[in-house]
Amino acid sequence: MNDHLPNLAASSYLNSAPLIWSFTQGSRKGTVNLTDPVPSRCADLLAEGTVDAALIPVIEYQRIAGISLVPDVCVGSTGKVRSVVLVTRFKNLEDIRSVALDESSRTSATLIKIIFREFLDVEPKWMTSAPDVDQMLKDSDAALIIGDPAMTFARHELRIVDMASLWRQYTGLGFVFAVWAVRNSDVSRAGTIDFAGARDEGLEQIETIVSQYEKEIPLTRHELRDYLTGDITFHVDEPMKRGMQLYFDLAYKHGLIPEVKGVQRFKRSEI
Repeated sequence: MNDHLPNLAASSYLNSAPLIWSFTQGSRKGTVNLTDPVPSRCADLLAEGTVDAALIPVIEYQRIAGISLVPDVCVGSTGKVRSVVLVTRFKNLEDIRSVALDESSRTSATLIKIIFREFLDVEPKWMTSAPDVDQMLKDSDAALIIGDPAMTFARHELRIVDMASLWRQYTGLGFVFAVWAVRNSDVSRAGTIDFAGARDEGLEQIETIVSQYEKEIPLTRHELRDYLTGDITFHVDEPMKRGMQLYFDLAYKHGLIPEVKGVQRFKRSEI
């Protein structure tokens, strides 16, 4: 690790690969120190000041003081997302009385609580668990799973509810799951990072990324490619901005964040 370089944290899930490829294998390799904890831990590291910037669950923007969001770069979805799902054997979601939440998740854990409270008028018992579907469903009526594990577990006799699709069903809007955030006190270190340029370079390397993850995730090349190019979006359009604001407003309404702060956007240094 080079102490003079900016410190970044981002999970190595498939859905974040295009955002970090430039830093790990592309033209920006060697320009940052990058670690890859799970999303919830990325937020903790940013809050602690251990890293200068992190790809964090979007709800954590409302919980961490003194940070700014990188504009127009995200992990989001305008339709189905596939990698954030509620799993259950129940036909009707209104009948669910307990939900096990993937311990890696914060945005999605907040989202599922909003959906149950706002749209289903149900308050299940919530518990946090390691992402093991079989064990989670032994202990609860439903399980929330995120990331690569959400796309690869056995689906026999299970109902799979895509969370981005469910959000869109109720709101008509897209959903932002994760964003790059920068500590305001560390802009001098992170201010030269071109996160949008890194994303664009990563998106040019989809086939390379698919080849890499094909060895790690038991899905076909077509499924991996379709996920990165069809299910996930890495840009924030206007419906997604409105979706993010509604999500923040509902999180506050249901007591899941203490306040709704306005979005402060990171301004990259001109060099």
